[in-house]
Amino acid sequence: MTDWRVKKMYKEIDLLVKPEFVQEYKNGYPLISKESISDWSKVTKEGEIINLVDNKNKFIAKGYYGIQNKGYGWVLSAKKDEKIDVEYFKKKIEFAIKYRKDFFDDESTTAFRLFNGEGDGVGGLTIDYFDGFYLLTWYSIGIYEQKEAILEALRSLVDFKGIYQKKRFDSKGMYLIDGDDFVCGAKAEAPIVVKENGANFAIYLDDGPMVGVFLDQRDVRKTIRDKYAKGKTVLNTFSYTGAFCVFAALGGSSKTTSVDLANRSRAKTQEQFRINDIDVQSQDIIVEDVFNYFKYAVRKNLLFDMVVLDPPSFARSKKHTFSASKDYVNLLKEAIQITNKGGIIVASTNSANFSMMTFRDFIFKAFKELKGKYRVEESFSLPKDFRVNDKFKEGDYLKVVFIRKDK
Repeated sequence: MTDWRVKKMYKEIDLLVKPEFVQEYKNGYPLISKESISDWSKVTKEGEIINLVDNKNKFIAKGYYGIQNKGYGWVLSAKKDEKIDVEYFKKKIEFAIKYRKDFFDDESTTAFRLFNGEGDGVGGLTIDYFDGFYLLTWYSIGIYEQKEAILEALRSLVDFKGIYQKKRFDSKGMYLIDGDDFVCGAKAEAPIVVKENGANFAIYLDDGPMVGVFLDQRDVRKTIRDKYAKGKTVLNTFSYTGAFCVFAALGGSSKTTSVDLANRSRAKTQEQFRINDIDVQSQDIIVEDVFNYFKYAVRKNLLFDMVVLDPPSFARSKKHTFSASKDYVNLLKEAIQITNKGGIIVASTNSANFSMMTFRDFIFKAFKELKGKYRVEESFSLPKDFRVNDKFKEGDYLKVVFIRKDK
């Protein structure tokens, strides 16, 4: 009897690694870059299993060919004889589950990342958990070719209400609309309500590329609620569904203001307030280009006790194009001007193109150009469930700094 595992078996292809990259892969670097391979013509189909070899044809590592915005594939194993099959993925997912045991046991948080790509040994795949539902995100056709093996492994290890997926493997890593995102099990209600440190979030598993909250900011939101929000006015820019303002309001903020360009942000933010029993009418929700709002706030002499800056790495509106690596200093300068003396700026970026040191340089430059003074209260990177591969520092993309504007 022939099953899908036989049909999906690819011949393993040897690819010669350029000499200057050999030691990097021997040391455990997981991303297979276009530049590191001498000749890509041997592989013709994404999903093919490849063996990296040196110029003496000595095995270095095993991976798969799958083009995404980061590179041309990922290393999966340092063992020449290891088969990339259901048992392989089962071992990886089982270890990931054990690593996150504390999250499964925490009744106050029912949404977290179960599997974080190369951090858990399989680049190009993430799995998020939402109160019994699992959401798999595929970042290349190459890893999507292993879908059935990965699903079989996951189903064998967890009790699940339902499983969903997001495909993000077009040329720019954008979400692909391809029917609905439901895979198997029971379909989720729209929304399902999950908990994060006791707060509620409305989550939509089958409503476009994003579900309603970015899980990587969990520790930052908790810190705002528990340490900084009480009695303060809070401005949340690029607010999406208002998650930072929800936690600020729960922490006793005197008033929150959410600003986002997307029309649907208003209804989404109102929903998040309502499910947390926060009076929507007492909060401001503004649909506007953030940069236009900064100009308005300056004209009206508006000042806030806390300003949250969490822009996308790259964004374009009708009048503005924003790139974190080029424009964050100017964004900070805008925020500094409308922050009260003694107030807090929560500067955040998910750009993997620069380090925390460079990000702190942005902060220094912004205050220097405005002849202002500041001190750093604390900083954050990715939380525990967003596990990072020590050999792939680019994977630790999140950088958040709490900045006190000196009096």
